This record gives sequence, C-alpha cells and structure tokens, in this order.
Amino acid sequence: MNRRDFIKKTMQTTAAVVGTAALSRVAVAAKEREKQKMKILVLTGSPRKNGNSNTLADSFIKGATEAGHEVVRFDSAFKNVHPCIACNSCGMDGPCVFKDDFEFVRDNIVTADAVVFATPMYYFGISAQLKAVIDRFYAINGKIHRPKKAMLLMTYANTAASQAKPIESHYKVLLDYLGWQDAGQVIASGVWQAGAVNGTPYVEQAYKLGKSL
Repeated sequence: MNRRDFIKKTMQTTAAVVGTAALSRVAVAAKEREKQKMKILVLTGSPRKNGNSNTLADSFIKGATEAGHEVVRFDSAFKNVHPCIACNSCGMDGPCVFKDDFEFVRDNIVTADAVVFATPMYYFGISAQLKAVIDRFYAINGKIHRPKKAMLLMTYANTAASQAKPIESHYKVLLDYLGWQDAGQVIASGVWQAGAVNGTPYVEQAYKLGKSL
C-alpha cells in the first residue's frame, strides 16, 4: 500500500470511529432525557376555579408539560374526599373505609415522581379541601415513604412573610416525615381577589419551576 492509500484508509477509519462515537453520545443523551421524564401529581386546594393558586397550578403545568413530563391533576375542592375519621381500619397501609375520589390520588401518588401542593392560605393554613386529601395519606403511609420531589405553590392576601410561615412549616415537616425533597416553592403574597395574581412575577415563576424539572 502506497503512502497516499495508507493516509486515505487511516482517515476513513478515523472518521468511522468518530462518527460511531458521536452516534453513541446522541443515543446516551436521548436515553438520559427519557430517564428524566417524570410523572407529576398536582394537588390543588382552591374552591375558586379561577382562583390565584389555581392560576399558579395552570402555569406550572404548562411549564412541566413543555418540559416533556406527564402531569396528573386533582382539584380537591371539586372532588368528593371524606375527611379521615381515625378509625385505623386501613392500618396505615391498606384500603380505606371510604370509597370516594381519593382513590384517584391513591392510584397516582404512589407512582408519581413528584407531588405539587397548590393552595391558598385560608385562616393561616392550607385550605380544608386540600388538607382532607393530605390527611388521607394515612391510608397509604407505607407506600409513599419513597424518594420523591415536592413543590409548594401558595397564595395569600397579606404581604407579611411571617404569615406564610405556618404553611411553609407544615410543608417542610410533611416532606421531612415522608422523606421527600423540596424542589421549589412559589409563595405569592398580596393576592386576594380572583385574578389578582395575573400580571405578577409569580405566574412566570410557577411556569419556570415546572419547566426546570
């Protein structure tokens, strides 16, 4: 083989190796993106369909969906969820005596990679509708002590940061107990009337939080 043919063959071999490596990197990257796709359960608590916390939930879902994630939503205020009565029939890891809309949460939260809590502040706490859903976690306690991400979207009328602390504290303690990791919070203050959150930076923050996952 003369020198020219040798150089040509060497260059062809090198190009083939580089091309194969590049294709391999693309395949790995595609596989990584697929692995990062998450199932996200969004739990809302506002009884106002056009309420401010629901607006944040809408914006979050838009961002998460655009990022390629699967999003499942449960609007607690428009569902039939009986409050926990502490009968302990479930034994913290079994069927609940109430066969209601919580079954949807039960079916989706166990397989979810992330859970979003979207609530207005009602008398310095989580809305009763969402709290009823959280209380019913008791019946699936043994199944949801698994690593998950969690996010909090909260709205309240006042502007004092100290008044948001009860809900923030509840959220933190809940995550600590379940072993879940906080992946972000949007705390929207100074919004009261329905639609007040529109035009504020909070809507974009909720969108970016969903998009960033």
